[in-house]
This record gives sequence, structure tokens and C-alpha cells, in this order.
Amino acid sequence: MLLQRTLTALLLAPLVIGLILLTPNWLFAPIVAIAFLAAMWEWTRLSGLKETLPRGALLTFTAALFVLCWLARDTVWWPLLIGIGVAWWIVVGQWLRHFAFGAAPTRENCLLKLGAGLLVIVPAWVAVVALHGAGEHGQWWTLLALFVVWAADIGAYFSGRLFGRRKLAPTISPGKTWAGVYGALVAGALVTYVGGVLLGVSGGKLAGLLVVSLVTVIASVVGDLLESLMKRHAAVKDSGNLFPGHGGMLDRLDSVFAALPVFVAGKMLLGL
Repeated sequence: MLLQRTLTALLLAPLVIGLILLTPNWLFAPIVAIAFLAAMWEWTRLSGLKETLPRGALLTFTAALFVLCWLARDTVWWPLLIGIGVAWWIVVGQWLRHFAFGAAPTRENCLLKLGAGLLVIVPAWVAVVALHGAGEHGQWWTLLALFVVWAADIGAYFSGRLFGRRKLAPTISPGKTWAGVYGALVAGALVTYVGGVLLGVSGGKLAGLLVVSLVTVIASVVGDLLESLMKRHAAVKDSGNLFPGHGGMLDRLDSVFAALPVFVAGKMLLGL
């Protein structure tokens, strides 16, 4: 499984990097929207919505929200939506403390989870498009944000395998350990330091960026745990089977969805 996951990642990574570095913002935005809509499609199934027609209607609604957000770019709405995204992940932290909340397959819980999906995906799309289009180095900042999440994932895997003893959230994701979190924090900070220096960040702002990276990594862990919670409630192993060894689109983007609003909000607060 590790070999399969590695090969899939090696094939996907150049495509993602090329998309970030080689496409203008007006083209980057709809391509990312398509990927995010694929994740939303999987989210609807995890939420308990089985019928194709209502799932398609919600997907259309989400796409319409992306269009409205694009039309509202460069206005106060974008920072507001990014702030809503950050606030949402704070709320999720409380949800994770109550595993059974929303678990029953009721209509009310289905609607709750569908609404949660919009709060997961729409602010993340606004954040990544805003980051990508922010000045001449926006594409490199976008790459750094993803590298932080990827490094955290790798650091968590290996430190968890080597030193993992104490479980992080055994009822939600039995494989995750506190050692994995520490490894993720270290790996994310190292990548941020190198990336920040290469982008010309120094002094107090570099120290602030390191703090932002730590919070970003914590958010990415929360995002991963939320999807694990959804899969536990739905009694499935993966959100889909799009990527061999990696599951579905949502399995690949769960951490990214949480990390992006936090990273972008932190960058904005630092004035970078």
C-alpha cells in the first residue's frame, strides 16, 4: 500500500505543481473548482445523501457559489469568507470532542453535514484562489502552502510509525498518534522556514510565518480528523476510489481544506 501511495503521489505532484505555477489565476480558479466539486460530491455521500438528483442539485448550488465568489473578488467579501473558514475549523475542534454528535442517520443530521461541507469547501476555494492571485509571488505562496501540508503529512506518517505510542483520537482515527502530530509540526515549520527565506521573508515576519505554519498544521490535522469522523459515521473506509492507494478526492484534500483559510488569514495578518 505504501508503494502504491508513493507512486500515485509522484504522478500527481508534478500535475499539481504545474497547475499552480503555469496557469493564470482566471484559469486556475475553475480548474480548482472542478477538483473541489469532486470532493463535494463525495462529501454528499458521506453525509447520507444517496439519491443522484439531490446530490447533483447541491453540486450545482456549490458551483454557483464559486461563481458568485469570483464575481465578488477584490471586495471585503473575500477576507470575510476566509475568516468564516478559520472560525469554522475552530468549531470543528469542538465537534471532534463529541464523537457521537451527528452520527445518527437522520434527515436533520444529513442537512447539518451538507451545510458543514459548504463551510469546508467554499472558504478553502476562496482562500486558494486569493492566494494564487496575490501579487507576482502568489503562485509560489500557493505552492508553499501546499508544501507545508504535504510535509506535515509525511512527517506525521514517519514519526508516528517510529515513535507513535499515545493515540491522538482513537475513536475517530485509531492510526493517528501525538508523535505524528509533533512530527507534522516540525516538518511543516522546516518547510516554512526554507520557503519563507526563498520568498524574501526575514526578521519578525519570518518568525510570525513560522507561527502561522504551526497553526496551519494543526488545522490540517483537524481537517483530516473531520473527514475521518464523517467516514466513521458513514461506515466507509475511503470517500471514493479515484486515486489508487489514496482513496477519493476528499481523502486527498481534507487537510488542505482546513489549512488554506488558516494559512491565508495568517499571511494577510502579517502583511505578506
